[in-house]
Amino acid sequence: MSDFISIPCLLMRGGTSKGPYFKIDDLPSDRAERDRVLLAVMGSPDIRQIDGLGGADTLTSKVAVVGKSSRPGVDLDYYFCQVDITKAIVDTSPPCGNMLSGVAPFAIETGMIEAKDGTTTAIIYDVNISTKIEAIVQTPGRKVTYVGDAAIDGVPGTAAPIYLNFMDVVGSSTGKLLPTGQVIDVIDGIEVTCLDVAMPMMHLRAKDIGLTGYENRAEIEKHPDILARIEHIRLEAGRRMGFGDVTDKVIPKVGILSSPRNGGTVTSRYLTPHKLHAAHAVTGGISVASSCVLEGSVAYSLAVRESGSPISVRIEHPSGHVDLRLEYSGNGESLTVERAGTVRTARLIMRGEVYVPSQHDAA
Repeated sequence: MSDFISIPCLLMRGGTSKGPYFKIDDLPSDRAERDRVLLAVMGSPDIRQIDGLGGADTLTSKVAVVGKSSRPGVDLDYYFCQVDITKAIVDTSPPCGNMLSGVAPFAIETGMIEAKDGTTTAIIYDVNISTKIEAIVQTPGRKVTYVGDAAIDGVPGTAAPIYLNFMDVVGSSTGKLLPTGQVIDVIDGIEVTCLDVAMPMMHLRAKDIGLTGYENRAEIEKHPDILARIEHIRLEAGRRMGFGDVTDKVIPKVGILSSPRNGGTVTSRYLTPHKLHAAHAVTGGISVASSCVLEGSVAYSLAVRESGSPISVRIEHPSGHVDLRLEYSGNGESLTVERAGTVRTARLIMRGEVYVPSQHDAA
Protein backbone atom coordinates (compact mmCIF):
# COMPACT_ATOMS: atom_id res chain seq x y z
CA MET A 1 0.00 0.00 0.00
CA SER A 2 1.29 3.47 -0.87
CA ASP A 3 2.05 5.76 2.04
CA PHE A 4 -0.03 8.53 0.44
CA ILE A 5 -3.16 8.94 -1.63
CA SER A 6 -3.66 11.82 -4.06
CA ILE A 7 -6.93 13.70 -4.47
CA PRO A 8 -7.67 16.23 -7.27
CA CYS A 9 -8.60 19.68 -6.05
CA LEU A 10 -8.48 23.37 -6.85
CA LEU A 11 -7.18 25.83 -4.29
CA MET A 12 -9.35 28.94 -4.52
CA ARG A 13 -10.11 32.17 -2.76
CA GLY A 14 -13.81 32.56 -2.26
CA GLY A 15 -14.76 36.02 -1.02
CA THR A 16 -12.69 36.73 2.09
CA SER A 17 -11.94 33.02 2.67
CA LYS A 18 -9.65 30.47 1.06
CA GLY A 19 -9.38 26.71 0.84
CA PRO A 20 -9.40 23.61 -1.35
CA TYR A 21 -12.45 22.74 -3.46
CA PHE A 22 -13.22 19.08 -4.16
CA LYS A 23 -15.66 17.12 -6.26
CA ILE A 24 -17.75 15.03 -3.89
CA ASP A 25 -16.98 11.86 -5.87
CA ASP A 26 -13.27 12.33 -5.20
CA LEU A 27 -13.70 12.12 -1.42
CA PRO A 28 -14.63 9.09 0.72
CA SER A 29 -18.39 8.56 1.07
CA ASP A 30 -17.99 7.46 4.68
CA ARG A 31 -18.30 10.51 6.95
CA ALA A 32 -15.63 9.47 9.45
CA GLU A 33 -13.13 8.60 6.72
CA ARG A 34 -13.87 11.83 4.86
CA ASP A 35 -13.26 13.83 8.03
CA ARG A 36 -9.93 12.07 8.59
CA VAL A 37 -8.92 12.92 5.02
CA LEU A 38 -9.91 16.59 5.33
CA LEU A 39 -8.06 16.96 8.62
CA ALA A 40 -4.96 15.58 6.89
CA VAL A 41 -5.50 17.86 3.88
CA MET A 42 -5.54 20.94 6.10
CA GLY A 43 -2.85 19.80 8.57
CA SER A 44 -5.12 19.70 11.62
CA PRO A 45 -4.97 19.47 14.54
CA ASP A 46 -1.93 21.74 14.74
CA ILE A 47 -1.89 25.45 15.55
CA ARG A 48 0.32 26.17 12.52
CA GLN A 49 -1.27 23.57 10.20
CA ILE A 50 2.31 23.12 9.03
CA ASP A 51 1.65 19.68 7.49
CA GLY A 52 -1.24 20.69 5.26
CA LEU A 53 -2.92 23.38 3.16
CA GLY A 54 -4.49 25.26 6.08
CA GLY A 55 -3.39 28.81 6.76
CA ALA A 56 -3.58 28.70 10.58
CA ASP A 57 -6.63 30.97 10.56
CA THR A 58 -10.33 30.13 10.64
CA LEU A 59 -10.77 31.98 7.33
CA THR A 60 -8.21 29.76 5.61
CA SER A 61 -9.13 26.44 7.23
CA LYS A 62 -12.19 25.85 5.08
CA VAL A 63 -13.15 23.24 2.50
CA ALA A 64 -15.81 23.27 -0.22
CA VAL A 65 -17.22 20.00 -1.55
CA VAL A 66 -19.29 20.20 -4.73
CA GLY A 67 -21.42 17.72 -6.64
CA LYS A 68 -23.92 17.75 -9.48
CA SER A 69 -27.41 18.00 -8.05
CA SER A 70 -30.34 15.69 -8.71
CA ARG A 71 -32.75 18.21 -7.16
CA PRO A 72 -35.28 19.75 -9.58
CA GLY A 73 -34.18 23.15 -10.83
CA VAL A 74 -30.80 22.94 -9.08
CA ASP A 75 -27.42 22.61 -10.79
CA LEU A 76 -25.02 21.99 -7.91
CA ASP A 77 -24.99 20.73 -4.34
CA TYR A 78 -22.51 22.52 -2.06
CA TYR A 79 -21.21 21.12 1.20
CA PHE A 80 -19.13 23.42 3.41
CA CYS A 81 -16.67 22.04 5.96
CA GLN A 82 -15.06 24.17 8.67
CA VAL A 83 -11.90 22.34 9.69
CA ASP A 84 -10.85 23.11 13.25
CA ILE A 85 -7.23 24.16 13.57
CA THR A 86 -6.33 22.75 17.00
CA LYS A 87 -8.95 20.00 17.37
CA ALA A 88 -9.75 16.97 15.20
CA ILE A 89 -13.16 18.38 14.27
CA VAL A 90 -14.74 18.93 10.86
CA ASP A 91 -17.91 20.96 11.38
CA THR A 92 -20.57 20.84 8.65
CA SER A 93 -23.29 22.60 10.63
CA PRO A 94 -22.56 26.19 9.50
CA PRO A 95 -22.72 27.59 5.97
CA CYS A 96 -20.08 29.80 4.39
CA GLY A 97 -21.20 32.39 1.88
CA ASN A 98 -17.65 33.41 1.07
CA MET A 99 -16.53 29.92 0.01
CA LEU A 100 -19.84 29.70 -1.82
CA SER A 101 -18.49 32.43 -4.13
CA GLY A 102 -16.08 29.95 -5.68
CA VAL A 103 -18.54 27.08 -6.18
CA ALA A 104 -19.85 28.02 -9.64
CA PRO A 105 -16.36 28.95 -10.97
CA PHE A 106 -15.05 25.63 -9.61
CA ALA A 107 -17.86 23.73 -11.32
CA ILE A 108 -17.12 25.43 -14.64
CA GLU A 109 -13.37 24.90 -14.30
CA THR A 110 -13.87 21.17 -13.64
CA GLY A 111 -16.52 20.60 -16.32
CA MET A 112 -19.42 20.02 -13.94
CA ILE A 113 -21.48 22.72 -15.66
CA GLU A 114 -21.10 24.34 -19.07
CA ALA A 115 -20.30 28.03 -19.30
CA LYS A 116 -22.30 30.37 -21.50
CA ASP A 117 -20.86 33.32 -23.40
CA GLY A 118 -21.09 36.49 -21.30
CA THR A 119 -22.42 35.33 -17.95
CA THR A 120 -23.32 31.93 -16.53
CA THR A 121 -26.02 31.44 -13.94
CA ALA A 122 -25.96 28.43 -11.62
CA ILE A 123 -28.52 27.46 -9.01
CA ILE A 124 -26.68 26.08 -5.98
CA TYR A 125 -28.20 24.13 -3.12
CA ASP A 126 -26.38 24.77 0.16
CA VAL A 127 -26.76 21.39 1.87
CA ASN A 128 -25.61 22.73 5.24
CA ILE A 129 -28.63 25.00 5.56
CA SER A 130 -31.06 23.62 2.92
CA THR A 131 -31.03 26.89 0.98
CA LYS A 132 -30.93 27.73 -2.73
CA ILE A 133 -28.63 30.42 -4.08
CA GLU A 134 -28.47 31.93 -7.55
CA ALA A 135 -24.84 32.59 -8.57
CA ILE A 136 -24.03 34.69 -11.63
CA VAL A 137 -20.44 34.37 -12.90
CA GLN A 138 -18.64 36.38 -15.57
CA THR A 139 -17.80 34.01 -18.47
CA PRO A 140 -16.85 35.91 -21.63
CA GLY A 141 -15.89 33.48 -24.38
CA ARG A 142 -17.39 30.64 -22.27
CA LYS A 143 -14.52 30.80 -19.79
CA VAL A 144 -14.45 32.08 -16.22
CA THR A 145 -12.74 35.43 -15.90
CA TYR A 146 -11.38 36.41 -12.53
CA VAL A 147 -10.24 39.87 -13.61
CA GLY A 148 -12.53 42.82 -13.05
CA ASP A 149 -13.17 46.01 -11.15
CA ALA A 150 -15.25 44.72 -8.22
CA ALA A 151 -13.68 45.33 -4.82
CA ILE A 152 -14.67 43.69 -1.54
CA ASP A 153 -13.24 44.87 1.74
CA GLY A 154 -10.89 42.31 3.26
CA VAL A 155 -9.38 41.32 -0.11
CA PRO A 156 -6.63 43.33 -1.84
CA GLY A 157 -7.19 44.65 -5.35
CA THR A 158 -10.18 44.05 -7.58
CA ALA A 159 -11.68 41.10 -9.44
CA ALA A 160 -14.67 40.07 -11.55
CA PRO A 161 -17.97 40.35 -9.68
CA ILE A 162 -19.93 37.24 -8.68
CA TYR A 163 -23.55 37.98 -7.85
CA LEU A 164 -25.14 35.83 -5.15
CA ASN A 165 -28.88 35.86 -4.46
CA PHE A 166 -29.93 33.81 -1.42
CA MET A 167 -33.44 32.35 -1.27
CA ASP A 168 -35.39 30.44 1.41
CA VAL A 169 -33.03 31.54 4.18
CA VAL A 170 -35.44 31.92 7.11
CA GLY A 171 -35.12 29.06 9.59
CA SER A 172 -32.35 27.48 7.54
CA SER A 173 -31.01 25.40 10.44
CA THR A 174 -33.84 25.30 13.00
CA GLY A 175 -36.95 25.80 10.89
CA LYS A 176 -37.75 28.99 12.79
CA LEU A 177 -36.94 32.67 12.40
CA LEU A 178 -36.73 32.97 16.19
CA PRO A 179 -35.58 29.57 17.53
CA THR A 180 -36.19 30.58 21.16
CA GLY A 181 -39.63 32.02 20.35
CA GLN A 182 -38.61 35.51 21.46
CA VAL A 183 -37.10 38.58 19.82
CA ILE A 184 -35.11 39.28 22.99
CA ASP A 185 -33.66 36.74 25.41
CA VAL A 186 -31.79 37.73 28.57
CA ILE A 187 -28.76 35.54 29.32
CA ASP A 188 -26.37 36.35 32.16
CA GLY A 189 -28.04 39.75 32.41
CA ILE A 190 -27.36 40.58 28.73
CA GLU A 191 -30.06 41.15 26.10
CA VAL A 192 -29.50 39.01 23.00
CA THR A 193 -31.41 38.26 19.83
CA CYS A 194 -31.19 34.64 18.67
CA LEU A 195 -31.97 34.57 14.95
CA ASP A 196 -31.87 31.90 12.26
CA VAL A 197 -31.68 33.55 8.86
CA ALA A 198 -28.98 32.02 6.60
CA MET A 199 -26.72 31.59 9.65
CA PRO A 200 -27.86 30.81 13.21
CA MET A 201 -26.57 33.73 15.25
CA MET A 202 -26.70 35.40 18.62
CA HIS A 203 -26.59 39.19 18.44
CA LEU A 204 -25.67 41.39 21.40
CA ARG A 205 -24.80 45.04 21.96
CA ALA A 206 -21.10 45.78 22.27
CA LYS A 207 -21.67 48.33 25.04
CA ASP A 208 -23.51 45.77 27.16
CA ILE A 209 -20.37 43.64 27.48
CA GLY A 210 -17.84 46.44 27.92
CA LEU A 211 -16.75 46.97 24.30
CA THR A 212 -17.19 49.90 21.93
CA GLY A 213 -17.93 47.58 19.00
CA TYR A 214 -15.24 49.21 16.87
CA GLU A 215 -12.32 47.07 18.09
CA ASN A 216 -10.14 45.05 15.71
CA ARG A 217 -9.01 41.47 16.38
CA ALA A 218 -5.92 42.39 18.40
CA GLU A 219 -7.89 44.83 20.56
CA ILE A 220 -10.66 42.33 21.29
CA GLU A 221 -8.15 39.61 22.15
CA LYS A 222 -6.84 41.88 24.91
CA HIS A 223 -10.07 41.11 26.77
CA PRO A 224 -10.09 37.34 27.42
CA ASP A 225 -12.51 37.88 30.28
CA ILE A 226 -15.05 39.44 27.91
CA LEU A 227 -14.54 36.68 25.34
CA ALA A 228 -15.05 34.08 28.06
CA ARG A 229 -18.29 35.74 29.10
CA ILE A 230 -19.49 35.87 25.50
CA GLU A 231 -18.76 32.15 25.15
CA HIS A 232 -20.72 31.43 28.32
CA ILE A 233 -23.68 33.34 26.87
CA ARG A 234 -23.27 31.61 23.48
CA LEU A 235 -23.40 28.16 25.05
CA GLU A 236 -26.69 28.98 26.73
CA ALA A 237 -28.03 30.58 23.53
CA GLY A 238 -27.13 27.42 21.63
CA ARG A 239 -29.06 25.33 24.14
CA ARG A 240 -32.11 27.60 23.94
CA MET A 241 -31.96 27.54 20.12
CA GLY A 242 -32.18 23.76 20.15
CA PHE A 243 -28.59 22.87 19.27
CA GLY A 244 -27.78 21.21 22.60
CA ASP A 245 -24.20 21.46 23.81
CA VAL A 246 -22.39 23.72 21.28
CA THR A 247 -18.99 23.57 23.01
CA ASP A 248 -17.45 21.91 19.95
CA LYS A 249 -19.75 23.56 17.39
CA VAL A 250 -19.24 26.84 15.55
CA ILE A 251 -22.93 27.70 15.64
CA PRO A 252 -24.50 29.84 16.78
CA LYS A 253 -22.07 32.49 15.57
CA VAL A 254 -21.87 35.79 17.47
CA GLY A 255 -22.50 39.31 16.25
CA ILE A 256 -21.23 42.10 18.51
CA LEU A 257 -23.25 45.08 17.30
CA SER A 258 -23.00 48.85 17.60
CA SER A 259 -24.22 51.92 15.77
CA PRO A 260 -22.63 52.78 12.40
CA ARG A 261 -20.04 55.54 12.28
CA ASN A 262 -19.12 55.66 8.58
CA GLY A 263 -22.48 56.13 6.92
CA GLY A 264 -23.54 52.48 7.05
CA THR A 265 -26.58 50.76 8.54
CA VAL A 266 -24.98 49.02 11.52
CA THR A 267 -21.53 47.98 12.77
CA SER A 268 -20.81 44.31 13.40
CA ARG A 269 -17.91 42.41 14.88
CA TYR A 270 -18.44 38.80 13.83
CA LEU A 271 -17.02 36.00 15.98
CA THR A 272 -16.43 32.67 14.24
CA PRO A 273 -17.20 32.03 17.18
CA HIS A 274 -13.93 32.18 19.15
CA LYS A 275 -11.96 34.50 16.86
CA LEU A 276 -12.93 37.81 15.35
CA HIS A 277 -13.53 37.61 11.60
CA ALA A 278 -11.13 39.92 9.77
CA ALA A 279 -14.08 41.13 7.68
CA HIS A 280 -17.56 39.58 7.82
CA ALA A 281 -19.26 36.37 6.76
CA VAL A 282 -21.83 36.75 3.98
CA THR A 283 -24.41 34.49 5.63
CA GLY A 284 -23.74 36.22 8.93
CA GLY A 285 -24.28 39.50 7.12
CA ILE A 286 -27.70 38.31 5.97
CA SER A 287 -28.55 37.49 9.58
CA VAL A 288 -27.45 40.92 10.81
CA ALA A 289 -29.21 42.70 7.94
CA SER A 290 -32.44 40.81 8.64
CA SER A 291 -32.22 41.68 12.30
CA CYS A 292 -31.97 45.35 11.35
CA VAL A 293 -35.59 45.19 10.11
CA LEU A 294 -36.86 42.96 12.94
CA GLU A 295 -38.66 45.33 15.28
CA GLY A 296 -37.53 45.00 18.90
CA SER A 297 -34.27 43.18 18.12
CA VAL A 298 -30.79 44.18 19.29
CA ALA A 299 -29.85 45.28 15.76
CA TYR A 300 -33.10 47.23 15.31
CA SER A 301 -32.19 49.39 18.31
CA LEU A 302 -28.85 50.34 16.74
CA ALA A 303 -29.45 50.47 12.99
CA VAL A 304 -29.79 53.50 10.75
CA ARG A 305 -31.98 51.94 8.08
CA GLU A 306 -34.18 52.69 5.12
CA SER A 307 -37.89 51.98 5.14
CA GLY A 308 -39.78 49.69 2.80
CA SER A 309 -38.60 46.75 0.73
CA PRO A 310 -36.23 46.10 -0.92
CA ILE A 311 -33.61 47.96 1.08
CA SER A 312 -29.84 48.31 0.90
CA VAL A 313 -27.98 47.37 4.07
CA ARG A 314 -24.34 48.30 4.63
CA ILE A 315 -22.65 46.46 7.48
CA GLU A 316 -19.47 48.10 8.75
CA HIS A 317 -16.79 45.59 9.82
CA PRO A 318 -13.07 45.65 10.74
CA SER A 319 -11.87 45.73 7.11
CA GLY A 320 -14.48 48.14 5.75
CA HIS A 321 -18.03 47.14 4.87
CA VAL A 322 -20.22 44.57 3.12
CA ASP A 323 -23.31 45.60 1.15
CA LEU A 324 -26.49 43.55 0.93
CA ARG A 325 -29.85 44.00 -0.78
CA LEU A 326 -32.76 42.69 1.27
CA GLU A 327 -36.27 41.88 0.05
CA TYR A 328 -38.61 41.14 2.93
CA SER A 329 -42.20 41.24 4.11
CA GLY A 330 -43.94 41.09 7.48
CA ASN A 331 -42.43 41.83 10.86
CA GLY A 332 -41.77 40.23 14.18
CA GLU A 333 -42.36 36.49 14.15
CA SER A 334 -43.98 36.84 10.70
CA LEU A 335 -40.87 38.43 9.10
CA THR A 336 -40.01 36.71 5.83
CA VAL A 337 -36.76 37.38 3.99
CA GLU A 338 -37.56 36.61 0.37
CA ARG A 339 -34.18 37.32 -1.19
CA ALA A 340 -30.84 38.58 0.05
CA GLY A 341 -28.25 39.58 -2.51
CA THR A 342 -24.59 40.53 -2.38
CA VAL A 343 -21.52 40.80 -4.59
CA ARG A 344 -18.43 38.67 -3.96
CA THR A 345 -15.32 37.78 -5.94
CA ALA A 346 -13.22 34.64 -6.26
CA ARG A 347 -9.89 33.55 -7.72
CA LEU A 348 -8.38 30.28 -8.87
CA ILE A 349 -5.01 29.95 -7.15
CA MET A 350 -3.84 26.40 -7.87
CA ARG A 351 -4.96 23.33 -9.76
CA GLY A 352 -3.54 19.92 -8.87
CA GLU A 353 -3.59 17.07 -6.38
CA VAL A 354 -3.25 17.11 -2.62
CA TYR A 355 -1.46 14.21 -0.95
CA VAL A 356 -2.59 12.80 2.38
CA PRO A 357 -1.36 9.80 4.36
CA SER A 358 -3.26 6.66 3.40
CA GLN A 359 -3.58 5.88 7.10
CA HIS A 360 -4.15 9.12 9.00
CA ASP A 361 -4.66 9.24 12.75
CA ALA A 362 -6.98 12.18 13.49
CA ALA A 363 -6.55 11.85 17.28
